[in-house]
Amino acid sequence: MTETAIQVKDLRKSFKDTEVLKGVDIEVRRGEIFALLGSNGAGKTTTVKILSTLLRPDGGTASVCGFDVQRQPGKVQQSISLTGQFAAVDGILTGRENLVLIAKLRSISDPAQVADSLLERFGLRDAANRRAGTYSGGMTRRLDIAMSLVGTPPVIFLDEPTTGLDPEGRLEVWKTIKELASSGVTILLTTQYLEEAEQLADKIAILHGGKIIANGTLEELKKLFPPAQVEYIEKQPSLEEIFLAIIGKKEGN
Repeated sequence: MTETAIQVKDLRKSFKDTEVLKGVDIEVRRGEIFALLGSNGAGKTTTVKILSTLLRPDGGTASVCGFDVQRQPGKVQQSISLTGQFAAVDGILTGRENLVLIAKLRSISDPAQVADSLLERFGLRDAANRRAGTYSGGMTRRLDIAMSLVGTPPVIFLDEPTTGLDPEGRLEVWKTIKELASSGVTILLTTQYLEEAEQLADKIAILHGGKIIANGTLEELKKLFPPAQVEYIEKQPSLEEIFLAIIGKKEGN
């Protein structure tokens, strides 16, 4: 079994006269949290939509778990789950009913058992029989991610999972993502929150101007930052400083 979960080479996509992706290259290893970082409109969601077979690329290749997204879309769909920017939770149904519904749609043999197991895992057992519309933002997001795990997909795409959450809700979701990764799930996470990438990711890629302009661990990205001036204490650059420095360098060329 290959160690590469997601492989993207020279990925290109345009909408009318606007070239959004101009040759994107990404490699994500199995069990890794990979953060795709970029400003609004950088092409993060477009990349995720191509990888999850919702959009066709104009050029390049992309594969998930060894399956080509264009030639084997059904195999890709069986290998992934996608949690978008807006929760796909039905507020009228209870937490348990949302999970049972998804389990039935995925033809799981024992939907009730799967639902109860996920409710326990995500700390939602006490709220299982409450309407999801009464949940806090963090609870709703946790339920949304739990729904994406029905059927135990090996790869999960999380497209800006904490957008609109308060700090407490964001911390709840971060804890959930870390627990998922520790269980061996591969996660590709898009975010515009620099702190989120810094807290969660094993690898970080910066998407800017339609291309990946930096890619590596946080420590590797720090090496791209101008050397700190040593005074009394050598200050470690934050990811925000690295991000702005790299973007500024690219735009200055």
